[in-house]
Amino acid sequence: MTAKAPVDDIIEDATAMEVGEPRHWAAGVPGVTHSMVPAIKDMGLGRALTLLTDMNQKDGFDCMSCAWADPEERKTFEFCENGAKAVTWEATPVTIPTSFWAENSITSLEDKSEYWLGMQGRLIEPVYKPKGSDHYEPISWDDAYTLIAERLKAMDSPNEATFYTSGRTANETAFAYQLLARAFGTNNLPDCSNMCHESTGKALGEVIGIGKNTIAYKDFEKSDLIIIMGQNPGTNHPRMLTALEDAKRAGAEIVAINPLLEAGLIRYKNPQKVRGIIGKGTGLADQYLQIRAGGDGWLMKAISQKVFQAEDANPGKVLDHAFLDEHCQGLEEFRAHVKDLDQEMVLRATGLTQAQIDELAERYLRADKVIITWAMGLTQHRDAVRILKEVINLLLLRGNIGKPGAGASPIRGHSNVQGDRTMGIWEQMPEKFLAALDKEFGTTVPREHGYDVVKAVEAMVAGKTKVWISMGGNLVSAVSDTHAAEEGFRKVGLNVQISTKLNRNHLTVGDEAIILPVLGRTEIDMQAAGPQMLSVEDSVCAIHSTRGKVKPISPLLRSEMSVVVGIARALLGDDGPVDWASFERDYDVVRDHIENVVPGFTDFNKRLHEENGFILPHGPRDSRTFPTATGKAMITVNDLEYLECPPGRLLLQSMRAHDQFNTTIYSLDDRYRGIKKSRRVIFVHPDDLADLGFADGAIVDVHSEYTDGVDRAVHGFKVVGFPTSRGCAATYFPEGNPLVPLGLTALGSNTPASKGVVIRLEPAGTADGSDAAGAPGTLATAGR
Repeated sequence: MTAKAPVDDIIEDATAMEVGEPRHWAAGVPGVTHSMVPAIKDMGLGRALTLLTDMNQKDGFDCMSCAWADPEERKTFEFCENGAKAVTWEATPVTIPTSFWAENSITSLEDKSEYWLGMQGRLIEPVYKPKGSDHYEPISWDDAYTLIAERLKAMDSPNEATFYTSGRTANETAFAYQLLARAFGTNNLPDCSNMCHESTGKALGEVIGIGKNTIAYKDFEKSDLIIIMGQNPGTNHPRMLTALEDAKRAGAEIVAINPLLEAGLIRYKNPQKVRGIIGKGTGLADQYLQIRAGGDGWLMKAISQKVFQAEDANPGKVLDHAFLDEHCQGLEEFRAHVKDLDQEMVLRATGLTQAQIDELAERYLRADKVIITWAMGLTQHRDAVRILKEVINLLLLRGNIGKPGAGASPIRGHSNVQGDRTMGIWEQMPEKFLAALDKEFGTTVPREHGYDVVKAVEAMVAGKTKVWISMGGNLVSAVSDTHAAEEGFRKVGLNVQISTKLNRNHLTVGDEAIILPVLGRTEIDMQAAGPQMLSVEDSVCAIHSTRGKVKPISPLLRSEMSVVVGIARALLGDDGPVDWASFERDYDVVRDHIENVVPGFTDFNKRLHEENGFILPHGPRDSRTFPTATGKAMITVNDLEYLECPPGRLLLQSMRAHDQFNTTIYSLDDRYRGIKKSRRVIFVHPDDLADLGFADGAIVDVHSEYTDGVDRAVHGFKVVGFPTSRGCAATYFPEGNPLVPLGLTALGSNTPASKGVVIRLEPAGTADGSDAAGAPGTLATAGR
């Protein structure tokens, strides 16, 4: 029986927005009510309790909303507000009926919001949009596989196909998916990591030899100082707040570095503790630095200079000489580089005072064990790779890598985005991995690097992509330069989306399109060998199992693994070197292959059944061994850029709202920032509003300025005065994505630089803003 979709009675226009005071604490009783009430209302009491009490448990399923690590000792309710919302979103009993496709044309659905599309319920049957039609219509699974295979075989080259992956795909499915693409003949394997932590992988890979977290979960409680940069854990990974609370109560100091004042960095009311229910909770940030967007590298370099100055004043007592001598190189070159650091440039780039910088330096110098943790507030700048190298420089100076309570801690978004990369979802996997694939399966996979996300969109716009296959995700909304992405997708011959819910990418299509509905992580995956489990890798390199707990919402659904195998068998047949049918029959078979191909997975099937799973080896963390070209950690000299912002302009960053997971919108509210009933908002410091001549609450059009001369704009946004750093502004993702040029990417990683876009505000309705004074922002390289 098909449940009825809820009526969308919320006006999304900015004029309907209600604005209140931003919060100065996170979670507490509201966190419980916003978790449990919707879950029970939408799923029913029994289904809600079954799922929420199994979520993130040792024999349960892994939360799909973030990659936060699990503690060894789990609580009964080991989930956060947004995790509960993600489960409610996925496990809803609402399904899309067959009649929906005849009643709704693609053209009519294009006018609906992401929120409305998701609220229609779960996809439960394969559908196909034929060439020349404006409607999807049901298609059988076998016919869908056959059609996909026929279109792939008809291409002139395998490189005319692209296989995209979102980070939610489990290890086993990701391994099979990349094998499918490479067995077919292409390395076009872009994924969501290209848009988030690619800069992390690039920077850390070059300087310490591995692009992953260097700490374990338990290191937070052992740390003396935790520096949180460019992230908002209260919204994006709320379970981190518990680890920060535990660290604070164990004696750690916490410094938050973020342009916006965020509730989850100020105070945490733990809803599972008495002090979080009836008390004040736990204050988190001992120092809160509202940095100018993009100034983080300059701040790290300034603190490094203070470390050298302290060493000069107390020779042999500040730098970790034993560690530096044995494990690092480049120290003296870096010392010389920062000696004459331009202090005025530091203050301009950071927007901070000298007193604030000195205070942070004092905290760093008196701490023996330091963790620096970051997210996309650092990785999505044009200069992101060099910014992150400065983070590592500072950590290395005092030996803060490879010892308990210290290290570099990038926090991932999707629950298995890191695992997907480990499994080979990358357009430029190293030769060692590709050679291991050939040896394991008797294949010869291609070596030519494929497309990352930005290059994939460029290829679509150029008409080079004939077939697009997406394992989850909603790339047209997630990627920068929305209009360019839409143009590209409409040129693709066949668009295949493997999905659980309807989204914008299902509507932005070319000649033909297919939607293949799959099981969610909450649902039991029954195959010939019995109920299957999968595995994921979290932010601290821990591998653990995930098992669905409830009956699938429809018998028509198939698992992601089944879909990969179905396409592979139709495309490559059953007589080739890969026994695809065995992959679907029993996922243990896939894990046996992973064990032979991917380092660190010895006895994979056996260890996955252990209570806490297992931790992948990590040289810098485990033994202070660095798999770089020289065998040592690299202290690097980086000439940082400074983004000039002309008068009358602001630096824009995009971000999530609280009721959001990537492009999935749970509601139109953001209670931590005081926003209700609309997402069409731009946050600006009140003093900047006064300087620009705009009243708080004015409706504006936002134009971005880039050197290509294209006028990119979003219209009808409400300006809200907000405690952010001067000269900076913020808006929600994906609404702000049209403002981010496709060509504006991080140097070295090609990640969209959505955290440093020069914008101007115009009164709503201004024709095109072309007569506005001033030049676009320019990047000036300042050597020191």
